[in-house]
This record gives sequence, C-alpha cells and structure tokens, in this order.
Amino acid sequence: MLTIRKSQDRGHADHGWLKSHHSFSFAGYMDPKYMGWGNLRVINEDTITPGAGFGTHGHRDMEIISYVLQGELAHRDTMGNVKAIPPGDVQRMSAGRGVQHSEFNHADNASTHFLQIWIEPNVKGIQPSYEQKSFAESEKRGTLRLVASPDGAQDSVTIHADAALYAGLLDGDESATLALNPARKSYVHLVSGALEVNGTALSTGDAALIENESALTLRHGKQAEVLVFDLAA
Repeated sequence: MLTIRKSQDRGHADHGWLKSHHSFSFAGYMDPKYMGWGNLRVINEDTITPGAGFGTHGHRDMEIISYVLQGELAHRDTMGNVKAIPPGDVQRMSAGRGVQHSEFNHADNASTHFLQIWIEPNVKGIQPSYEQKSFAESEKRGTLRLVASPDGAQDSVTIHADAALYAGLLDGDESATLALNPARKSYVHLVSGALEVNGTALSTGDAALIENESALTLRHGKQAEVLVFDLAA
C-alpha cells in the first residue's frame, strides 16, 4: 500500500530568518495522522537566511541526520566538533544521553537549504557521537546509494537505529529498484524534480508512505533527487 503526502499538505512555519516545512508533527505544527512513520520521527525542510541560524540547544536519545541541499551549514557541538556541512555530505549526530549544538548559515548573501531528519534510536543513554561523510553525485546517479545504516555498510554513516537511508539522482531513462520487506515500512521523500514511485507520480516535496510492499521501483525521473528510508514498523 502506498499513501501520497503532498508537499503543500505539510506543516509550515515562517520565522523570518527560518522557513520550514514539516513532514510530521513538530513544534507548533500538530497533526495526529502524521506523528511519524515507523521509527522516522522528523523530516524538516529548512531554509536559513544569510547570517542566521539555530543557537545552542540540546537533544537527547535521537539519531539526527542533516542533508544539505544548497549553501553550507556550520555545526558546533559540546563534543568539540566544529564542522562545515556542504551539499553532498551526510552528517549524523547521535544525541544519546545528551548533547548541545548550534547550526548556522555564515554566508553573507546565500541561503542554506537542508533537510533535518530524526530517527528514533534502538538504544538509549549512549555516549553522544558524530560522523560526517561525503557522497559524490556520481555515486547516486541512476541508483540508490546507501548513505546511513546500522552497521556502516558500504561506507555509509552509522546510525544507532533499525533503519537505513538511501539517496538517488534519477533523470530520463534512469531507474532504480529496491527490495522491501513487507513486514517493515518505507518512506520516499522527493527532494526535488519529478519521479514515479511504483507507478505513482511525485513532485518536489511530495512523499510516499509505503507498507505491505515487497519492491520499490523509481523511474521516469525529471532531474529528481530522492531519499528512501527502510524503517522498523
């Protein structure tokens, strides 16, 4: 079964310096039908204006992934990490027993556009940790590249959660398939462009919530960038 979540149906917040679209209930946006999907809890599409950002704040017992689409995200945390996250990089922060961090756009004249993703961990109270890896466009072109997994397979970042995340770039005749476990859940988020997911058309910002399916087929992409999640039910 495949359920489409249209981009315009997401929650929206405009704080001036930050414009955010919420795929699931978050902060002031609440929809009992969209509290998460499996162990995927948050996908926020955030755009930060030049010179602005999130001041120091805390997280606990959550696997947090940042996926930058445009611009650069400056990260600083209480573990001693001071990092710049450009497009193509995947950042993973395991909040564990507690961590403080900030995220800023230090550019003078360019916005930072990124996805903030939260996945519920399968173990709590662990030592906080950080990981960041770069994935070239060529690795995602015409395929689904594993970028986050529980065991760091295929040189992906390691998350402390029963989940996997794939990223792909599909255009024209390019297609990608993924075997699914019908006992689990899957989630497809179309970052940009247009794409058919198991024969159903998606546009930029749309998502597909999938359950009781054994295969995923992505095709007929038009400059599509897509994220695919394999999730615990």
